[in-house]
Amino acid sequence: MAPGGGICKDVIESRVAFADYDMATSSMELRGSPLRKAATGLGENLGATSTNDVHELLECPVCVNLMYPPIYQCPNGHTVCSICKARVHNSCPTCRNELGNIRCLALEKVAESLELPCRYQTLGCHDIFPYYSKLKHEKNCRYRPYNCPYAGADCCVTGNISFLVMHLKNDHKVDMHDGCTFNHRYVKSNPHEVENATWMLTVFNCFGRQFCLHFEAFHIGMAPVYMAFLRFMGDEDEARQFSYSLEVGGNGRKFIWQGVPRSIRDSHRKVRDSQDGLIIQRNLALFFSGGDRQELKLKVAGRIWKEQ
Repeated sequence: MAPGGGICKDVIESRVAFADYDMATSSMELRGSPLRKAATGLGENLGATSTNDVHELLECPVCVNLMYPPIYQCPNGHTVCSICKARVHNSCPTCRNELGNIRCLALEKVAESLELPCRYQTLGCHDIFPYYSKLKHEKNCRYRPYNCPYAGADCCVTGNISFLVMHLKNDHKVDMHDGCTFNHRYVKSNPHEVENATWMLTVFNCFGRQFCLHFEAFHIGMAPVYMAFLRFMGDEDEARQFSYSLEVGGNGRKFIWQGVPRSIRDSHRKVRDSQDGLIIQRNLALFFSGGDRQELKLKVAGRIWKEQ
C-alpha cells in the first residue's frame, strides 16, 4: 500500500480568471488620482516606461498576481482584481472605501497594448504574447512544470522531469527499475475488505525516458475492480511515440491489454476515471490468484516499446 503523507512546496500559480468582458460598466472621473497620472504617462510614452513599472500597475495588491478584466477600482483610484474583490468583501484593501462595481477602463486599455514574455521563460519558452493571450498560453505551455505523478498522497510538488524522478525516489521511496519489460506481483490479504486502495508506484527507465506503473482497487458503479495503467513522464505528443501491453492470467486463462501510455499532464484520477488501462473485476482477479479466492495474488506482466 502506498504510504500516506505528502511533500508540499510553495507553488506559484495564477489565480486570475477571465470574466465576461462585455458586462455593464460604470464610469467615474479619475482626475487627480495616482492611477490616472500613471495611466496617462503610460499612454503618452509607453515605450519609455519600464516593464517593472507596468507590472507594478497591473499587480493586484491582495494576491499580487497580474490583473485581467474586469479590473475594479475604488473612488480613490486603488485597483483590485475581480477574484480578490469578493475576498475583501467589496472593501478597498488600500483605503477601505467601498469598491462598488467601478471598472478601471484606463488600466484595462493599457494592458491591451502590452506584449509580455511567458512566465516559463527561464524554463525554455521564449515566445512573446499580448497581455490578454499570455494567461491562456501559460495554461498549456509545453515548458510549464509537471505535477508530481505520485497517487498515494496529496503531493503538490512540481518541477521538470529530472527533478520529479529524484523527488519520487528520495521523498516517496518508489521502486525504480531499468528495462522495458516487467513482471509484478500484487498481493493483498482479505481483498473483500478493501474498497479503495493504491499500491506503491513503480517507475521504469526505458528508452531513456520514465514510465509510471499504477495499480489500484476502486469501484466502477457497484462493481469492485482492479486497474493497472501506465503514464509517461513527458508531454502527450511524446507519449504517443510509445505503446505498452499488460498481461494478467492464471488457471490456464490470460487477459491482455494494449494501449498508449498517458502523459502525466493528465492527472492520475483523470486516467483512472477514463478507464484507460487493464481492468479486472475482483472475482476474476481472485480466480487468477488461485487457491480459495480469499487472497489476492495477481501477477501482471508488461512490455513497453517505441513505435516506428
